[in-house]
Order: sequence, then structure tokens, then C-alpha cells
Amino acid sequence: MLDKYERSYYFIGMTKGKDKKQAILKTGLDMASQVGLEGISIGALAKAMNMSKSGLFAHFQSKEKLQIEILSFAAERFADSVVVPALMTEAGIPRIRVLINNWIDWSSRLTGGCVFVTASTEFSDRPGKVRDCLLQQQKDWIDCLSRIAESAIKAGAFKKDIDCKQFAFDLYSLLLGFHYYDRLLHDRQTKNRQEKALAKLLANYRQDS
Repeated sequence: MLDKYERSYYFIGMTKGKDKKQAILKTGLDMASQVGLEGISIGALAKAMNMSKSGLFAHFQSKEKLQIEILSFAAERFADSVVVPALMTEAGIPRIRVLINNWIDWSSRLTGGCVFVTASTEFSDRPGKVRDCLLQQQKDWIDCLSRIAESAIKAGAFKKDIDCKQFAFDLYSLLLGFHYYDRLLHDRQTKNRQEKALAKLLANYRQDS
């Protein structure tokens, strides 16, 4: 059994190890946004972290596990940055606008844009644990959008007879369009187009439209 001094060193070591892994995942997330999850290698990430390959490999054991942990880390950051702050906002139109602004801000903070969009292209037709993880994350996100529509109905902001799943589809499509116009086409009018598209989308669902 560890004495109090040994326990102190043990927990300090555990904390340092966790902090190091978080730093690796943060770097890996930004790298994945640029080159995709498949573009990440143990060697490239180790070099970016100024670590040995064996040192980094010890944290993950395989490239597949590294990819899954990057996705899980991204999901946690996404929830903290995008979803949770929106859910703390008044239900209805204000919540939807905050959610969209948070999503755009989340995407802009990553060098290559939203990692989930990039990964969806890479793993759409590639069965495996990475795709399973990504698929569940996207289903959860779409379900979140649907539930936000339900809360807008309860708040009296949306018509009672709307299809919440259709709203989720429409809003997600708008966000993906924004991503490609902004990141690929570099359209200077992207923000204006996004605001106009959102206004039209909300008009289709609003109680007072």
C-alpha cells in the first residue's frame, strides 16, 4: 500500500500524464482539421509535440485508437464550446442563433475547419471503429438539433406541427454550406449569405411567420 508521500508522487505523475495527453490530442485535433484523420501519423504528431515515436505510441498503442481519441476529444470540446452555452440561452430563436454562432466560431478556431466535416468525407464508406464513433457523434448532433426545435415549439417560437427532424436536416445543411463556402470557396459574401439563408429557414418554422 502506498504511503502519503508515494501517493502524492503517484497523483502528480498521473496529472502530468493526463495533461500531456490532452496537449497531444489538442495538437492532433488541429492537425486532423488540416490533413484529415487519415493524414495523421504517429511520427508526424510526435514531431509536432517534440516527442519520440515510442513515447507518443505509449499513449495510444495504435493509429486507430489515436483517431478515435481525437474524435472523442473533439466531441468534448464541441459540447463545451457549442452545445452547452447554447442550451443555457433562452429557448427558441435566441438559442438557435447562439448555437450557429458557436458552431461557426468552433470551426474558425481550427486551422482547417470542422474536423467532423473532414472526417465524414474520409470515413463515409469505410467500415470500422473510427467510422462507428464518428457516426454516433453525428447522430447525437442531429438529435440535438431536433431537440432544440422541440424546445422552440414549447417556447412558442415554432409552429406546433413542424417536423423537427426536417428542421435538423435544414439547419445542418445550412452549416455545411457555410463551411464549404467559407473554407473551400473563400466567398467574401459567405456571412451575408448565411444570415439570409438562416432568416428564410427560420421564417418557415416560426409561429408568427
